[in-house]
Amino acid sequence: MSNYEQQKFSFTDKQGQYLAFIYQYTKLNGIPPAHTDLQKYFEVTPPSVNQMINTLEKKGLISKKPRKARSLSLLFPSEQLPVLK
Repeated sequence: MSNYEQQKFSFTDKQGQYLAFIYQYTKLNGIPPAHTDLQKYFEVTPPSVNQMINTLEKKGLISKKPRKARSLSLLFPSEQLPVLK
């Protein structure tokens, strides 16, 4: 088992739900969710989505390409994701 696989990633319950949604949405649709998809699912405002995306990126849990739509991707094994509620 590599260090990458052994590493435990830390996130709050809410952050875990965002990560699980990004994973499931991408798996089902073949493309990552747009910010509006996250906004609708979690019933939050655009600034809330932006803040969460920035937080997840700073924690090294996701990556995104600047100024490119639908560019979110997870940076850790999906086996460590919580169940999407």
